[in-house]
Amino acid sequence: MKSEDKKYDVVIIGGGASGTALLYTLATYTNISKIALIEKYSEIGMVNSNAINNSQTLHTGDIDTHYSIDKARQVKPASFMVAQYISKLPKEEQGLMMKRMQKMVLAVGKDEVAQLNARYEEIRELFPALVKLDREGIAHVEPEVMRGRNPKEAVLALFDPEGFAINYGLLSRSFVAKAKANTDKTIDVLMEHLVTFIEKVDTGYMVHTKDAVIFGTVVIVDTDAYSLGFAKSLGYGKEFSLIPIAGSFYFTPEVLRGKVYRVQDARMPFSAAHGDPDLTIPNMTRFGPTARFFPVLESRNLGTMRDYFVSSGLEQMRTWFAFFTILLEPVRFTYLVKNLLYELPYVGKFFFASQIRKIVPLVKRTDVGRAHGFGGMRLQRVNINTRELLLGEGKIIGENVIFNMTPSPGASVCLYNARRDTEQIISFFHAAFIFNKKQMDQDLLITALPKNDDVSANGYSS
Repeated sequence: MKSEDKKYDVVIIGGGASGTALLYTLATYTNISKIALIEKYSEIGMVNSNAINNSQTLHTGDIDTHYSIDKARQVKPASFMVAQYISKLPKEEQGLMMKRMQKMVLAVGKDEVAQLNARYEEIRELFPALVKLDREGIAHVEPEVMRGRNPKEAVLALFDPEGFAINYGLLSRSFVAKAKANTDKTIDVLMEHLVTFIEKVDTGYMVHTKDAVIFGTVVIVDTDAYSLGFAKSLGYGKEFSLIPIAGSFYFTPEVLRGKVYRVQDARMPFSAAHGDPDLTIPNMTRFGPTARFFPVLESRNLGTMRDYFVSSGLEQMRTWFAFFTILLEPVRFTYLVKNLLYELPYVGKFFFASQIRKIVPLVKRTDVGRAHGFGGMRLQRVNINTRELLLGEGKIIGENVIFNMTPSPGASVCLYNARRDTEQIISFFHAAFIFNKKQMDQDLLITALPKNDDVSANGYSS
């Protein structure tokens, strides 16, 4: 690359669903003419967006019992932007990227049944397709969930016949291909460019990689947990740390027709175990995730341990106090200790089989096998000043720079996040460019967003 070619109006760091959705939005719905996306790997969507690192679910808020009603109301139209985008692609691409799949949330025991009954009354108008199922109804749509179950055990389910499973890695690559099709603009996708640091200069930022120095008037960091480390290097977000939760999965022979989630404990920063037909492995059901404390930023990559320590601020005692306050809460502590058993070599699958049998009672321990190479990191933000666990997405807005931390449902609402960030980017340029938001909404929104259309649980700006 020539030096003059390394100057861009906007530089996006990160080639997952969030970064590529922003690239697509800027290329398609703005007149910004020079945009670069920087990705450290040789392929797009290789970290959290990779199908092996997530549950491949389009989270819309219907079976996500840890979402408040307000968040569900916001997430529903935001997430359906992804389904709407895919529905406009050629049929063969749609089939690879998205599969219609029934889904349900299952309550087991009197307390969970009461909780789910209350939940249904709260959200039934928002999700009119959602059906409440008793034992017979559950047995009809998911026979193995009821086969062999104790007839005295209280159960209830909320069922959506029109759910979606998404391959977010393929979605990310589609966004890039669509963006690069805009031949009237300079759209550069720089692969295998590992960003080492970001330097603030008078007119923007110099993004330093091992191979080049790239200038951006505006920089958007869409690297999930890495984003906090970059933010701290520029003086933002120093009151935050990250609790690193690694998840693993197990396979059984195919026992579910669709996705079956359990009722979520609102105190948990990670999903209750659930079962999903896997898009990448036919005729198998994937169960998980487990949850364990593991100080890395990427699964199966011990080289990112140093990056975790850079981001986490563990050199400060108040970080440790915050971690102890959050993780020693009895319910969370018991949960994490129990999950250590699930990770033990050879015998872990036998312990985890007890969790699977809460969904599919007749699964045998010998049917359960570790899903080797599957599982991702879900790093949860902590405010070390207040010792508060911050669930959901985080956003730090600085001077002509945005840092996004997007755990679930980040990929589900990636186009909405791109829409929101594009508005912010246009404001950075003081109306030098135009965002055709009306056209984007006509193309991708199936229902209007709420007036307070902020789908993050704990947004932050500085």
